[in-house]
Amino acid sequence: MVRVRLASEEELETIVDFQLKMALETENMKLDEKTLFDGVQAVFLDPKKGKYLVAEFEDQIAASMMITHEWSDWRNKWIFWLQSVYVRPEFRGKGVFRELYEHIQLVAQSDDRVGGLRLYVDKNNQAAAEVYKAVGMDGEHYKLFEWMKKE
Repeated sequence: MVRVRLASEEELETIVDFQLKMALETENMKLDEKTLFDGVQAVFLDPKKGKYLVAEFEDQIAASMMITHEWSDWRNKWIFWLQSVYVRPEFRGKGVFRELYEHIQLVAQSDDRVGGLRLYVDKNNQAAAEVYKAVGMDGEHYKLFEWMKKE
């Protein structure tokens, strides 16, 4: 059985570890651990930045996900962004992400101020894209463009 709950600051190091692994696995990117630690901690210190959810399976933290929000003037509602999604490999295929997703979807459905959910996925991460399609998300409407400063 999967249990989804808000993460606590005591799980900061676990979330950092998950993000280090996720970046390496999905984008072959080695993140700076100090910068990442400070970034995750910033979310716990300032709830306006977002919140982390964790999924427990067999009494272990199996996954985590950060939720942030953006304002949609077209909808006059908030859009929740699902970010930093990571499921430990040994828990994949067991419905852990589905439970995380359905939890936040239920939160969104029960709040009239929320218009929907969004996430982005690396275009080469077909496994994740298939999971998102399987829970009913549609990746056909928008294409993401970005510009990032060089570190």
